[in-house]
Amino acid sequence: MKTYKISIWLLVSLIAFMLAMPASSGAKVYKLGLSLAITGPTSDAGNPYAKGVEDYFRYVNDMKLLGNDTIDCTIRDDKYETAITKRNFEEYLDMGIVFYLNYSTGSTLGLKRDFEEVKMPVIPASFHAGNLEDSNYIFLPIASYSAQAIGLAEYVVKNHKGKTPKVALFVHPSAFGRGPVEDVQKAVAAGLGMEIVEVVEHGKDLDNTAMLQRLKSKDVQYVISQTVQSPVAVMLKDASRLGLVAKTFGEKGKITFMGCHYTGGNDLVALAGDAAENYYWTTSYIITSEPGVGTDAQLALAKRYGRDDKFANSHNYANGVMVAQVAAEAIKRAKTRGKEITKEVLYEELLAMNGMNAFYPVTTVGPVTFSKDDHQGVDTLQLYAVENGQFKSVGMPFIPEYTGKIK
Repeated sequence: MKTYKISIWLLVSLIAFMLAMPASSGAKVYKLGLSLAITGPTSDAGNPYAKGVEDYFRYVNDMKLLGNDTIDCTIRDDKYETAITKRNFEEYLDMGIVFYLNYSTGSTLGLKRDFEEVKMPVIPASFHAGNLEDSNYIFLPIASYSAQAIGLAEYVVKNHKGKTPKVALFVHPSAFGRGPVEDVQKAVAAGLGMEIVEVVEHGKDLDNTAMLQRLKSKDVQYVISQTVQSPVAVMLKDASRLGLVAKTFGEKGKITFMGCHYTGGNDLVALAGDAAENYYWTTSYIITSEPGVGTDAQLALAKRYGRDDKFANSHNYANGVMVAQVAAEAIKRAKTRGKEITKEVLYEELLAMNGMNAFYPVTTVGPVTFSKDDHQGVDTLQLYAVENGQFKSVGMPFIPEYTGKIK
């Protein structure tokens, strides 16, 4: 694949920017920081995410998308431990960063007051809706876990045949996993016609037989997951072995499995194999099993910087690329306006990223929009399902209805 395809991202903007740049401008280096789990729990998501951030910023510098100026993003492993994240962030502040990329739900919540105190614009890898409560400086890149889980629940309600659908929630035993549970419950209370039979916080068990048999005995036909790929892959393999996976939506006596962003993607198919068939999943990202401009650009970027197929096709690689895109776009827009690049200026650029100034990365199914009252980036979701070993889109991109009803 020819690497020039990747220039689709910023070609027009780059030309306009270069024409606006003063010829005598000196080169500057803009410092950013990223702390995330490259090792430890959730590293199956953090590792490709880190590579996506690194590669896109390298691309910005190599292609001179900021003229002679460059981005220097320091990336450190925090092993999914908030104490390490906090130490990394404090050291990044000493380096003079103007933008910060965080990772986990726990550390984003734990450092929320720090972000407020130093007035640092932050984009985390966590899409927990609670990150935005009492916060001015945190911006979610895409729709929250709550919106994702509610979107899946709405699909169940609209497509289920028969009596009120019975649903179980399968969640990570952390703030990350628990995040959307209350909001899904609120959606049901607001009129979303389904019954939540059980909320299961999974452990490290390698056998889900007892849990699955219990859910079947309670007539559960749908399981919505909010965790990472590994436990979902184990559950799907066990369900397949027990003959419980529905072949058609809402099949009587069977279970249809569904999940939010970090539970799916090509990484899940690699882990679960044939057991992933008919798994439903939602995210705001374009995935490489669907042909298109976004797929071409992602694969070209990964090839340019020598990433293997696993990284190249990971939606978490796309996730990392996208947050780097947003940060670079904010810098580019500020420079185009002749502003000095500071954390305060970049914060204002994010707030202005709406309406005619919305940002359209090719990595997502909708535009990135932020404002003073809206810190959730891409509101649009896409539903995917595994068909013949690949995730394929189901229907058109959508915005869940009940997210607005429970605010």
